[in-house]
Amino acid sequence: MPATHDVTNQVPQLTGHDVADDPTLLAALSREGADWAADEVHELGALAGSEPVQEWGRLVNENPPVLRTHDRVGHRIDEVDFHTHWHDLMDVAVSRGLHAAPWQDSRPGAHVARAAKFYVWSQNEAGHTCPISMTYSAVPTLRHSPQLADVYEPLLAARRYDYGLRVPTGKRGLIAGMSMTEKQGGSDVRANTTTATPAGGGTYTLTGHKWFTSAPMSDVFLTLAQAPGGLSCFLLPRVLPDGSRNTIHLQRLKDKLGNKSNASAEIEYDGAVGWLVGEEGRGVRTIIEMVSNTRLDCVIGGAAGMRYGTVRAAHHARHRSTFGARLAEHPAMANVLADLAVESEAATLVAMRLAGASDRAAADDGEAAFRRLALAVTKYWVCKRAPAHAAEALECLGGNGYVEESGMPRLFRESPLSSIWEGSGNVAALDTLRAMAKQPDSVEALISELDAASGVDGRLDEAVAGVRKELADLSDVEYRARRLVERLALVLQGSLLVRHGDEAVADAFCASRLAGDWGAAFGTLPTGVDTNRILNRITPTE
Repeated sequence: MPATHDVTNQVPQLTGHDVADDPTLLAALSREGADWAADEVHELGALAGSEPVQEWGRLVNENPPVLRTHDRVGHRIDEVDFHTHWHDLMDVAVSRGLHAAPWQDSRPGAHVARAAKFYVWSQNEAGHTCPISMTYSAVPTLRHSPQLADVYEPLLAARRYDYGLRVPTGKRGLIAGMSMTEKQGGSDVRANTTTATPAGGGTYTLTGHKWFTSAPMSDVFLTLAQAPGGLSCFLLPRVLPDGSRNTIHLQRLKDKLGNKSNASAEIEYDGAVGWLVGEEGRGVRTIIEMVSNTRLDCVIGGAAGMRYGTVRAAHHARHRSTFGARLAEHPAMANVLADLAVESEAATLVAMRLAGASDRAAADDGEAAFRRLALAVTKYWVCKRAPAHAAEALECLGGNGYVEESGMPRLFRESPLSSIWEGSGNVAALDTLRAMAKQPDSVEALISELDAASGVDGRLDEAVAGVRKELADLSDVEYRARRLVERLALVLQGSLLVRHGDEAVADAFCASRLAGDWGAAFGTLPTGVDTNRILNRITPTE
């Protein structure tokens, strides 16, 4: 082989490590009452970091799903073919309880355990977690109709992944989807035009066109339609109890920026059969619980993506040499990596705090109120930060990061999804204002959380005082919505970090995000930050 073909100064592939080797995650798992799940989280983390499973993630994105509307003789079949490893990924997620296990698990910390698993497993491949998230989120909505919940909840929570067209009650495991968006608009669901006509026997027939339905091969769907009593929520199975196909037709699959492994479709209800969930005219109120839980997964997914990017950027910088030293040894790169790590740890900490609130909300009004406001605030900020974080992490790999084989382009394309899904930036910010106006106890609960850190760090105290001042004057508040929500998100993260985070990370966060000694780009941490200590926290055990 000619000397020009020698390979030097290239970075080994990051495989064979435990994705759950994450001190922020593991500390939160214990603190939020789910340390009983630590072994399961590590087992899943080792699987996610293994070379074969990483290959699954690559293949399902390079071989996206294919729509088949008709069979060879012209019968309408409306099916989607997935790469075989899509089903492998789904099988692992379901068998480990990432889909709906907490709803059938009475142990304290069940939602926290599930959140930790979702966090580590989605770092391998994020696309398939969409139907996993929707299944998790569908259960509390179905409970608005106890008879439906009695039938479907055990099937949705079953730890068996079954794929194919079968009568739902004849399957041991179900996956749920959600279909709200229509052509005329996504956020303003009250403008939906799909109709639902009572058909007797407790059923309705639905007619209309949905513009965006992720995971169209799910077994059951929750959807919104205009019933005689107003906008209402309905459950539609893909296969009816008599074994016939419901008239849910797939028009086309969306060609998306990212999330390539997951099918998203335009669908048509052609007199499709559905069952009312909740009451007529209260569809938004009924389905909002599903939206709330998928928003939690948006936060967890955003935090997971940040962790993935940070670890790979640090791995590259520790093995690549420039100008006589490892990249990570250069002060400018150390600043960038530490800044990425600070953002990642703050996101992980608040995601797990929200998962803990999900566990306690049913029995604790204060936790329920905290979750209502803090989730809207955090969904806005963490998901908004994810694309900038992914771009900087990719850049740490230079040209190698721009190449598909690095995995970073896939992360970058995936990163805007959580900010768009379940309410883009303005929707999340305005939802925060709505919570403040309609549920003032949620403001009190969030302030109480901030006060728990009072006196620990002067920079945090000053930032909280500034937020209190902004909350006292809500003139032009809609115009200032993003600024206010950003400040709320930052002081919440700061409060959690100074109480529960690493000292060096908390100091860097307060000095940059709260004290204002920070630039517009990552890598502008002020002097005096202990970057070595921060970077030592993101070294995976290989």
